[in-house]
Amino acid sequence: MNNSHIPIAETLMDIEKELRNLRLWEFEMIAGEALLSVQPFAVDTMTFPQWLQFIFLPRMYFLLDEQLPLPSNSAIAPMAEQYFSGLNLHSVLLITHLQKIDKILTDKSYS
Repeated sequence: MNNSHIPIAETLMDIEKELRNLRLWEFEMIAGEALLSVQPFAVDTMTFPQWLQFIFLPRMYFLLDEQLPLPSNSAIAPMAEQYFSGLNLHSVLLITHLQKIDKILTDKSYS
């Protein structure tokens, strides 16, 4: 098992928890067509929190569960900063968790 798997799994759970705390977690599955987007962060079919919930988290959990290689770099936090900058939400903790994911995935000392 890769040294980064445990901190990533813990941080993924923190991301989900914070999405729920911010009341951004959706209890119904998004329309299947929205999942077919080829745009970065699926910006043409869903919001950034939806992308985290329906694409990012499931994909990362799958990679961890199957012990497949993780992405070698990540830049999710800047997108979160941009998305949340215009909203009146206390998103600092969520962004901090995303920064941690970015750091773990790009820091070669974890692997």
